[in-house]
Amino acid sequence: MLSHEWRKATKSDTQGACVYVRIAEDGFVEVRDGKLSDASPILRFTPQEWACHLDGTRKGEFDLP
Repeated sequence: MLSHEWRKATKSDTQGACVYVRIAEDGFVEVRDGKLSDASPILRFTPQEWACHLDGTRKGEFDLP
């Protein structure tokens, strides 16, 4: 993902519970809540933090019991 534009996460649902992600110009990964649109707080992660998050997600570390 090299775009500075917001992209909807592929696993987001069609009912408006969407997560949007983009790469900021300074290289940080930014994440926001689609339900809140421009009013959403933006979470910022370093590329390494984001890679660790994705790795943990793929391994099921955040799955609820």
